[in-house]
Amino acid sequence: MRLIEPTDDMKIAFSYMVEDYKQVQELRYQETFEAYMDKVERYSKGENLKTGHVPSITFWLIDDNEMILGVSRLRQYLVSHLEKEGGHIGYDVPPPLRRKGYGSMLLKLTLRRAKELGMDKVLVTCDRDNIGSSKVIENNGGKLENEVISDSSGKKILRYWIEL
Repeated sequence: MRLIEPTDDMKIAFSYMVEDYKQVQELRYQETFEAYMDKVERYSKGENLKTGHVPSITFWLIDDNEMILGVSRLRQYLVSHLEKEGGHIGYDVPPPLRRKGYGSMLLKLTLRRAKELGMDKVLVTCDRDNIGSSKVIENNGGKLENEVISDSSGKKILRYWIEL
């Protein structure tokens, strides 16, 4: 397994991943591949971002067959709403690949990238009812700071800090 930045030659792998989300009605990656790649590039450069968004680098965890096992987004700094919910790293694993250790590997490798960029600690958050994600964060050294209520969903959010 390795962590890469998305590339145009991975369009078929991307389409398989999108189909995995559609199968369970999870509304992720609804745009075309071309629109997704444009967004990834704009966010990596910090260009034409939505209000309240910050630059981020997107990574794909892939296997030896170049199947996408997970996606992470690394933000080098936070704005107020990301300090509450969202944090420095967001990640997701396609539904049929969950509970196989890919989330832990994805976060581990993304944390390495954060350290390479000079970051010394990162905030990672998850919904309180997302037990799998809280275990992934804790398995990667996450220390629970507190629990807050999401301004957007009203759900309880766990906020973890990870020292690099």
